[in-house]
Amino acid sequence: MLRLSALGDVCNLVPTVRALQRQWPEARITWIVGKAEHSLLAGLSGVEFVVYDKTSGLAGMRALWRELSDTRFDVLLHMQQALRASVLSLGLKADVRVGYDKARAKDAQHWFTHRQLAPHPHAHVLESFLDFARLLGIEEPSLEWNLAIPSAAHDEARSLTGDTPYLLMSPCANPRLRNFRNWSAEGYAAVVQHAWEQHGLRTVLTGGGSTQEREVGERIQALCPAEAVIDAIGNTSLKGLLALIDAAEAVIAPDSGPVHMANALNTPTVGLYATTNPDRAAPYRWRDFVVNRYPQAVRTYLHKEVEDLPWGQRVRHPDAMSLIRADDVIERLEAALQYAADHSTERTLADDET
Repeated sequence: MLRLSALGDVCNLVPTVRALQRQWPEARITWIVGKAEHSLLAGLSGVEFVVYDKTSGLAGMRALWRELSDTRFDVLLHMQQALRASVLSLGLKADVRVGYDKARAKDAQHWFTHRQLAPHPHAHVLESFLDFARLLGIEEPSLEWNLAIPSAAHDEARSLTGDTPYLLMSPCANPRLRNFRNWSAEGYAAVVQHAWEQHGLRTVLTGGGSTQEREVGERIQALCPAEAVIDAIGNTSLKGLLALIDAAEAVIAPDSGPVHMANALNTPTVGLYATTNPDRAAPYRWRDFVVNRYPQAVRTYLHKEVEDLPWGQRVRHPDAMSLIRADDVIERLEAALQYAADHSTERTLADDET
C-alpha cells in the first residue's frame, strides 16, 4: 500500500487494512507511509511500515527503492493521488498496480497503474479507500480501526488532564496550508464557556507549536475563565494526542486530522465545515453531528450550488468559516453528547477493542 499522507487520510484508510486482514489473514501487508503519519500509526497490528520522509526528495526515494529492491509485491495499492507518490511507485516491483478510476485520479495517476477502481462518484474519502478492498473481492467491508495507543501515551495524557472530564478542542487546521478552514477564537471561546458552565467540562486545547496555533490558543484562553482551559498546544506527541482524544467526552475541530483521529476512536466528534464538503470529508461515524455551512459558503462566495461544482472542490475564501455561529456548534455538541450517553455501551466495547 502506498499512501504517504495526511493524518486524517491515513486514519480513514485503516478500515481498508482491517478488511484485507480479515479476508487474507496470512497476507503480508507493507504500507509505505509519511514520517509524521507513521508516528501516529506505529504499532498497527499486522502491518510492516516503510517510512518515506517527503523532505528527502529523490534521494529518499532512491534509498527506499534500495530498501525494497529484493521485494516483489503481488499487488501495489496506489492510494495517493499525487505526482510525487506516482514517481515513488516507479521504483517498486509489483505484478499488479491498482489505482483510482480516471475521474478520481489526480495528476494523471491512472498512467502509473494497470488496474483502476470502478467509478464511484461523490464518494466519501473513507469509501474511496474501501473501493480498493472491493476491487479485490471484499463485498461488504466493515469498519474497524484498533489503533495502537501505548501506555506511555495514556500517561502523557493524564499528566495534562488528571482525572477531570474534558472536551478536546483543536482550533487550527494545518497552518502550513492556506486553506481557510479555521474558525474564530471568539466562537471557540463561547463553546468553551458553555461546556464549563453547563457540563463542568474543562477544554483541552491541542495543536502544533506554530505561531498561529499558539496565538489562537492564547486568544481563546483570554476570553475564558482560567479554570475552564487546559493548554496543551505544542505539548503532545501524536500518540499522546490519540490518548487525549480517546479519553475526551467529545472533540471539536475543523476539517483536520483530529476529527478523523476521534472518529477512529469513536469519540463523539463535532466537525466544523464550511470550506470543505462534509459529504466527502466529514468524520465518517459522526457525520450527523457536523456543523455544515458548505452549501451556504458555495452560494455566498462561489455563486453556485453544490451540485454544480466538481466533487471535492473547496471554498477558498477567508470569510467562509464565519458562516458558522457559536450556537450552531453548541447545538451539535449537545446532540453528540446526548447520543454518546444513549449509546455508552457501544463506545465502551469500541474502547475495549482499542
